Amino acid sequence: MKRLNNIITKLIISDFFLQSGWGLIAPIFAIFITEQIEGGSVEVVAFAAAFYWIVKSILQPFLANFLDLVKGEKDDFTFLVYGMYLAALIPLGYFFASQTWHIFLLECIRGIAMACVVPAWYGIFTRHINKGWEAFSWSVQSTSYGFAAGFSAALGGMIATFLGFKFVFLMVCLLKILSATLLFIVRRNLIKSGQLD
Repeated sequence: MKRLNNIITKLIISDFFLQSGWGLIAPIFAIFITEQIEGGSVEVVAFAAAFYWIVKSILQPFLANFLDLVKGEKDDFTFLVYGMYLAALIPLGYFFASQTWHIFLLECIRGIAMACVVPAWYGIFTRHINKGWEAFSWSVQSTSYGFAAGFSAALGGMIATFLGFKFVFLMVCLLKILSATLLFIVRRNLIKSGQLD
């Protein structure tokens, strides 16, 4: 038996592109807000982060409870894909943002999107880990996350320096759309396993 089955492998690849997208923004987001947004300041950066984490943290347990109560994985997959596509639109919002309230609104929407994505992704991932390879599977996922965040953070800073913030946001959007679209390969495996009946 392979240590990582097809579903786990494809979920990790999809997550790699998702985290690569956010990694491109991570090192430049505060600079973008303070330099490109009217009224932008360190305080605005802090409140933007707070809006995201508070909205995500409030909604996530309720959505996770719902996902656990519904039999099968069709609901998990639906929340995961729609949440990822919604999250993919947030960088386009940054592209057009000019006021602080634009940033706050976008971070609230991102919080909603990721509250859909995280429990659904973890639920599917956890249910499909090969028995006896739990630690290895999670370590590969964590390693993939680390490489995605690390390399893309360095790349995001260089791209922003030479090509500007808007080019970074377009790249992030494309990576996130790719990440969400790759999940349809996982869907085929879930159908074969009978999980989406």
